[in-house]
Amino acid sequence: MNAINHLFSLLSSVLWGWPMVILLLGTHVFLTFRLRVPQRKLLTGIRLSVQKDKGAKGDVTQFGALATALAATIGTGNIVGVATAVALGGPGAVLWCWLTGIFGMATKYAEGLLAVKYRVKGNDGRTYGGPMYALEIGLGMKRMALLFAVFTALASFGIGCTVQANSIALLANETFGIPTWAVGLLICGLTALVIMGGVRSIARVCTILVPFMALLYVVGCVVILCMNGSYVWPAVQLIIQSAFNPSAAGGGFVGATVMMAARYGIARGLFSNESGMGSAPIVAAAAQTRNPVRQALVSSTGTFWDTVIICALTGLVLVSSILAYPDITYSDGAALTKVAFSKIPYVGAPLLTFGILTFAFSTILGWSYYGESAVNYIERQRMNRFYRILYIVALFFGSIISLDVIWNIADTMNALMAIPNLVALLLLSGVAAAETKKYLWGGRLDEEMESMLGKGE
Repeated sequence: MNAINHLFSLLSSVLWGWPMVILLLGTHVFLTFRLRVPQRKLLTGIRLSVQKDKGAKGDVTQFGALATALAATIGTGNIVGVATAVALGGPGAVLWCWLTGIFGMATKYAEGLLAVKYRVKGNDGRTYGGPMYALEIGLGMKRMALLFAVFTALASFGIGCTVQANSIALLANETFGIPTWAVGLLICGLTALVIMGGVRSIARVCTILVPFMALLYVVGCVVILCMNGSYVWPAVQLIIQSAFNPSAAGGGFVGATVMMAARYGIARGLFSNESGMGSAPIVAAAAQTRNPVRQALVSSTGTFWDTVIICALTGLVLVSSILAYPDITYSDGAALTKVAFSKIPYVGAPLLTFGILTFAFSTILGWSYYGESAVNYIERQRMNRFYRILYIVALFFGSIISLDVIWNIADTMNALMAIPNLVALLLLSGVAAAETKKYLWGGRLDEEMESMLGKGE
């Protein structure tokens, strides 16, 4: 087991090294300009996300698809992950994380567009799509499509399932003294109630859970920023200065460099919002939308909420807290987050605990659909129920065992998902540009798209 753990740890560090960071960020920047800066239409995307596209084909509302994607995306990385980036790369990592979110909106836009463009109607009447269908139908790369589906299915049992269950069980045990096996059984029961109903059931729960948990967390951040009021602007200045001159941060950040700030900030932003990973377009394809561009605009708002808002707020809270309370130890990301929130009298620590618990559970729900869709692509509908049962069983074991090796395997699978997805994005960027020109810049955003293909066509 130690040898396996070492192998995947090595693979993960290689795959998530500078080449992947440059490839992902480069794709973000390339698509931003190739698609004529679709970020300009952010307000249109927000407006469309809360409207129902009546009569449009699909399984769930546009907001339901967005909420499910956000459920899988908004996780502990938005809280502890940002703190880790600050601890390792200095305050400047927050700016690089934020910039990654700004440019990443274009990639999330392109992913959503291609997902709807190449989605299909299954034999069960459901709508399916994602990078595997874009690779097969748009590029004729069936083998690469299968690889993406395999990596996604495996990743769902890691980052989306066992590690999230483990985080919930350990936190509940440390905070409330509940045995991990009891927490595991509770997680299994709650998850089964939701995912056995398929994407419609998952979307219904996520449309309620995601806005509530995100709003509560944002309110907590705002309260801390109000308490740190006189340090907020100095924190903004420090974040900007140390992004290009880390020595400006002083103290424990003296050893940080521009490269470290950029690496940890960019990597955390990429891993947090999943732009370019290929996961979010799987549920975007199920949205009830008139044409690909409408859902693409809605999908792009997911990166905005996840990174540009939530991760930025977290970073500002942490840096302002470091300035306000010089006694805070910031060598450890988790400890830094806990201390920052504990400054809110009485409710700070419970609020952070609730945030981590709900963020982790929502990730379980979102990734269950990603994994099931990947299995469905490989084996059609024959394995759906078996996958759901296996996913629930894996949740229990994830709650009671150590998961160091699973973390490393999950990180590896996530990186391997990104590679074929980026191939599809870059090779089909011309298609995305043509669709954008037709519907968005051509003023035809309300126009209906052509009918979906049936499987096998």
